[in-house]
Amino acid sequence: MKWQGRRKSSNVDDRRGQGSSGGGRGFNPLLIGPLIKLLFSKVGLFIVGGFLVISFLMGKNPLSLIGQLFGGGMPMESSAPYQPSAEDEELAQFSATILANTEDVWNELLDNYREPTLVLFTGSVSSACGNASSATGPFYCPGDEKLYIDLSFFDDMERRLNAPGDFAQAYVIAHEVGHHIQKIMGITDKMNRLRSQLSETEYNKYSVRLELQADFLAGVWAHHSQEMTKMMESGDLEEALNAANAIGDDRLQKNSTGRVVPDSFTHGTSAQRMRWFKKGFDTGDLAQGDTFSTNNL
Repeated sequence: MKWQGRRKSSNVDDRRGQGSSGGGRGFNPLLIGPLIKLLFSKVGLFIVGGFLVISFLMGKNPLSLIGQLFGGGMPMESSAPYQPSAEDEELAQFSATILANTEDVWNELLDNYREPTLVLFTGSVSSACGNASSATGPFYCPGDEKLYIDLSFFDDMERRLNAPGDFAQAYVIAHEVGHHIQKIMGITDKMNRLRSQLSETEYNKYSVRLELQADFLAGVWAHHSQEMTKMMESGDLEEALNAANAIGDDRLQKNSTGRVVPDSFTHGTSAQRMRWFKKGFDTGDLAQGDTFSTNNL
């Protein structure tokens, strides 16, 4: 992709490294001897029990709590400020550029488009949809209209899923933006109302249609982005299709468990994901993305 030198979105909330913080205060070394004697006395056992209860209620590490009361300033733990690698920083700049491009496309296609925020995080993150770890993968939270991604996922795509390439990464971001489009259109709210009315198996069928529509919308973005910017290069489309193929439910289940359980599908098969992204890319027509009415997924 020819993405360098283009506009970067200002709708990026960079929380990388915020999970690392300094700990509490440590013990004064002069107190270690007296404390050991105290802990092995009857009174000491009573005190230890009390500290365990208090630390549990306060959600603190017992040693950290003791250190705060008896400490003299030695840090229990320390952490250097987060320093992203050059590769990680380039991925952050890339993601901000792709987000800006989705803004340009969807502002052109939709009236009164609300631009979502992209949250970059490392390890774990808190959202309006709850807490999530990097293992969750990229996700969109309709509660706060934000996209969340740990950039290490792109490395996982290349190493574990065999889905390398910058346009494969752009497809992932565009797919999550697709979920934002569904939120704007009211589709997500309809899905939430269905959740309490259907069995898990029945709801999974609707979830597949929701995800395939997000793939279609990612394809629509790619179609209009190419018309507007000519960012795509030879092989880029194949990268996106390969990524869609790599994250199909059937392929992921086959690779992880050796068997495929269609009733548990929530995102669609590899063939379906590739088909709907390609349809969006070929047509660029929002009217052709009704995955909920068709009998041909």
